[in-house]
This record gives sequence, structure tokens and C-alpha cells, in this order.
Amino acid sequence: MTYDLLLKEEISLKDYNIILLDEIDSTNNYLKSLARDGESAGTVVIADRQTGGRGRFNRRFYSPEGCGIYMSILLKPDLAPENAVLITSAAAVAVSRAVELLTGSETRIKWVNDVLKDGKKICGILTEGAINPETGRFSWAVLGIGINAYSPEKGFDKEIENIAGAVFGQRENGLRNRLASEILNQFSMLYEGLEKRTFLEDYRSRSCVTGKKISVVKDDKLISATALEIDEECRLLVEYENGEKEFLNSGEISIKI
Repeated sequence: MTYDLLLKEEISLKDYNIILLDEIDSTNNYLKSLARDGESAGTVVIADRQTGGRGRFNRRFYSPEGCGIYMSILLKPDLAPENAVLITSAAAVAVSRAVELLTGSETRIKWVNDVLKDGKKICGILTEGAINPETGRFSWAVLGIGINAYSPEKGFDKEIENIAGAVFGQRENGLRNRLASEILNQFSMLYEGLEKRTFLEDYRSRSCVTGKKISVVKDDKLISATALEIDEECRLLVEYENGEKEFLNSGEISIKI
């Protein structure tokens, strides 16, 4: 079986300091620890395997060896914490663009942080950070991106086998390095225009949610609604069956199509 090794020298890009690990519990946890010790922005941790990968709402993110790209990027944005969704959304567009460039296949974004290919999830994104109590803005933020580059040899775990997909159908040396590099390259361009929301039109056009009937998961209940639009703050406007409308905040709500 072609292993497709992750190699630092094939990922290294200007303005990024790459730390490549064989195994870690969570690249986000590792990089947050470095951030607390004063690590510089632009540091990127990439692992071949995570033993404790997680996504939103502390859900487990399946991270087997040799199959994915488990990457965290240290940022120091001049942003209020409620605008962290801008980082997540820009990253989703960066992943979508990178995957399409390397595969020629269309990708879609499920609000707010999942990237889909052929209707299945290939990527999850999680932004975390620390707030400066004096300014009320980020001291630093860690952007975590978990990607299924390949399907595991024995398939995905049963709990996710019907919803998880992979970027590539066949293994080939260098593909994971090329994908990681392209994601970082695309994200750099979008991050520069973050507050101007240069990514937003692209994010909206890739949405697989807008105009669809969805179920909003709120207080452990499923509530039927229609997804209407994504606003300038990347909130999702929904209309419930009783005609009531609400902007959903990414940190409080999850949805099912």
C-alpha cells in the first residue's frame, strides 16, 4: 500500500513555521499550549495521527494514521471573539478551493464548519482562542482543520461510515503534502482580507444549506425550519414552520439537512 508520507520540506511555505508530528492527542491542544507560552503567529502543527481529535461540541474527530491531515494554525487576529466564525468560514472556503484544485471535484460547505464532497463530510473545522481581558479581543486563536485525505483501509468507524468521505480515491505519494500546502496558501490569501469578508461570496455560493429544509438542534430538540440566507456575520437566517425567523449563531446551534 502506498503510504503517502507527510514531509515538512514539502509543506513549508513562506510565513509559516511547520511542526510535523507522528502522533499527538490533539493538534489544537498542543498548539494552544505553545500559544500560552508565547509562540508566534504562523506556527502550524500537523500530525499524522490524533488520539484525541475533536470537533464542535467536543465531538470526537476520527483521526487514523496515514489517512488524513490534522492541522492547527496559530493566529493573532484583531477580532472580537464573536467574530471567530469569520476565521472558521474563511478556512472552509480555503479547504474547498484546495480540494477542487487538486481533484477537479465540486465541494460544498455545510454551515458552519463542514466541507462536503459527493455529499459526504471530508473536513471539519474548529476555532478556539484566548481573550485579552483588557481589550475583549483575541490574544490568540488556534484554527484546527481535520481532513479525511483517504478512506481508512478497513473503512470508517460504523458510527460515521454513512456520513464520512475522503478527498482522494487512490493513494499517491505527495498528495497529502500538496493538499496541506494548498490549504495554507488559500487560507493566507483569505485571512488577509478577513474583516473585509472577501471569502463571503464564495462561502455563500458553496453552501449546501441555503434554501433547504433543515432541522435545528436546540436544547436537545429537533425543530423543523427552512434555511434562508447567510448574513455578513456568517449567521444563518432560518424560518420556522410557525413563520418565526431567527439568526443562528454557530457557537450555540447545530443543524441537520
